[in-house]
Amino acid sequence: MKKFWNWRDRRIRDQATNEEVTERVLFLNGTIAEESWFDDDVTPALFKQELESGSGNITVWINSPGGDCVAAAQIYNMLMDYKGDVTVKIDGIAASAASVIAMAGTKVLMSPVSMLMIHNPATIAFGDKAEMQKAIHMLAEVKESIMNAYEIKTGLNRAKLSSMMDAETWMNAHKAVELGFADGILEREETEAEEIEAPEVSAMYSKAAVTNSLMERIAAKCRIQKTDESCTGATDVTEDSVGNGRSADEVRERLNFIRKFI
Repeated sequence: MKKFWNWRDRRIRDQATNEEVTERVLFLNGTIAEESWFDDDVTPALFKQELESGSGNITVWINSPGGDCVAAAQIYNMLMDYKGDVTVKIDGIAASAASVIAMAGTKVLMSPVSMLMIHNPATIAFGDKAEMQKAIHMLAEVKESIMNAYEIKTGLNRAKLSSMMDAETWMNAHKAVELGFADGILEREETEAEEIEAPEVSAMYSKAAVTNSLMERIAAKCRIQKTDESCTGATDVTEDSVGNGRSADEVRERLNFIRKFI
C-alpha cells in the first residue's frame, strides 16, 4: 500500500532541561489519500496505530495540495484527540484538505515562503435532477463541517469563512497569521543561530576596498615613484611601460578619472 505519510524520530535538545530527547515527526507530503479512505478500514487503522505507537509531543510537517476530505477529517480528529502537543509546520503548501489537517495543530507555524489555501469542496456527480440536488446538499454539508475546523482555530465568523472559501483564498505566512490560521512564522533555531557568527567585512564584499585595491595595482603597474621635494627639490615622476616620463600628478588625475567608472 502506498502511504502519503511517513513517521521519523529525531534527537533534539529540550530547552527546559537542556537534555537530548527523541522527537516524533510526521511528514505529510503530496496528495492526501490517493486511494480514498471512504469505506476503507485498513488505512485509517494503520495511521492511528502508527500515531499511537509512541508518546510525547509530535511535529507534523505538511506540504500537500490537498486530496480526500474524508481522509483529512479522520487525520484531523486523530491529531485533535492525541495525548500531547501537536506542532504543525507548513514548509511548502497546505491547500484544500491539507489546510483542514493543519488546523489540528496546538501551534501552527508557516515557513515565510509557504502558502495556505482554502476553498469549497468539490465532487463529481452523475444522474438526474434529484441526484444533482443530493450532490449539492452533500457539498453544502461538507463545507459546513470544514468551516467547523477553521472556526475553532481562527475564531472568525462563519459568514467570513464561507466568503473566503467561495473566493478560493490563498494566504502567505503573514496573512495566515493575521487571520488566525497560523500562530507564527518559522525561524532559524536559536541554538543554530548562536553558532553562526556574522561575517566580517572583507574586500570581497566591500566596493571601496576593491576599488582601492585596483587603484593600487594600477599605480604599481605604472611604477609611480615618489621623491622627497624638501630634500632633493625634484618633482614626482612616473615611468610608463615604454619609459616615457610623466608627472605623478598627471597619473593620479588619470586614475581618479578611471575611478569614477568603477
